[in-house]
Amino acid sequence: MTARINGESRTVPDGSTIANLLASFDLPAKNVLVEHNGEPVARDNFSHQTIREDDRIEIISMVAGG
Repeated sequence: MTARINGESRTVPDGSTIANLLASFDLPAKNVLVEHNGEPVARDNFSHQTIREDDRIEIISMVAGG
């Protein structure tokens, strides 16, 4: 299926969750904020939130530096 991830159309396996998507990008859940169709997703829901055809996902990675 196809979903928009950070504005780009990407193929995502059927039944994927936000947690699966983050793992595919090698992003630790504790370091990101995620919006699913314009709504924030709580980290506790990453493994339960299923991605569907044409969903819009925004992933914001937090970076600390000094």
